[in-house]
Amino acid sequence: MLAAFGLGLIGVSADAQEIARGVVIDAVTANDDPTQSYALYLPSDYTPDRAWNLLLAFHPGARGVAFVEKYRAAAERYGYIVAGSNNSRNGSWETITRAVRAVSRDLGKRFVVDAERVYLTGHSGGARVAMEVALGPNNIAGVIASSAGFPDAKPRKSVKFPIFATAGVDDFNYLELKRLDAVLTSPHHLAVFDGGHVLPPDEVAREAIEWLELQAMRDGRRARDQALADTLFGARRQRATDERDPAARLTALRSLSSDFKGLCDVSGVEAAAAALERDPETRQAAARDRAALEAEARQLDEALAAEARLKDSGARTAALATLRGMFEGWSRSAQAGEPSPDRSQARRLLGAVAAGASERVKDEEYRSLVQQYRWR
Repeated sequence: MLAAFGLGLIGVSADAQEIARGVVIDAVTANDDPTQSYALYLPSDYTPDRAWNLLLAFHPGARGVAFVEKYRAAAERYGYIVAGSNNSRNGSWETITRAVRAVSRDLGKRFVVDAERVYLTGHSGGARVAMEVALGPNNIAGVIASSAGFPDAKPRKSVKFPIFATAGVDDFNYLELKRLDAVLTSPHHLAVFDGGHVLPPDEVAREAIEWLELQAMRDGRRARDQALADTLFGARRQRATDERDPAARLTALRSLSSDFKGLCDVSGVEAAAAALERDPETRQAAARDRAALEAEARQLDEALAAEARLKDSGARTAALATLRGMFEGWSRSAQAGEPSPDRSQARRLLGAVAAGASERVKDEEYRSLVQQYRWR
């Protein structure tokens, strides 16, 4: 695993090599390892006269440029170098480790990076890479985890770095990230958007960088900017107020209070949240949401249990019939024309069973069934 290595960004110095600023570069070859490269964005006003924030990204399919394109606007506005490995991908940890070391070492030699403002991000399996590195002996200022959480998919009570997590409402890892949000007590935020197992929309990517800026103010990694904090607070408060579902509004208000306490006056937000907590309609809505997530978890467990019975020749026929029935029911709901919680849940369940099915089960008939009903 990756936790034992350091990123090699301490004591950085500027490289004399000139690299274009303000444009996305698809591939920069690592000087010490020509087999490794990374996509890059340098802010247009980059200068080696000061240290810069760094966002280091990992894509499950080694598409570093996807991250650089996604975060370039926020990076330009808030002064981040963004680099996405073109070699790290889902697969062996040896390959991933080599990629992380090579890219971080090369960035440290070429550019002046603030060792206190190094951030990691990744999508799906790449998010697990980012989390694994952050859990190690590295001074990571924060992680943006897209569509996946910790390396073992199990929530933690507390970690040493702030986490901004994202998930689409149809994402098969939605349940995992909801559990992370429910269990984690150290600074974190979960942004849910309309969509599936994809990188967050541009506005959520910008929100992630802005949230990291707030965390940097809170823990002393950057100077306090009250005007910025007030602007972000006002925008988040308006979005929370506009939430129609009372349970979602309560969640938004609680998150708002947690994120801005000590930076802005959150007394009004706390009062509004307290009033909602006492409201019977809000309690009922929250209970319905919890029950729906619990039902989703049960259905997924039942499907995986039926999967396991496929290995038993005596139970295989019944298990396959059970799975076919489940998939057919989910598929009908998943194809509904109008968005609904049931439609999203069905899409998540189909995606969750399909994810990794070829590694879990060698039954060819079942594999074919999974592909027939797979939701992308």
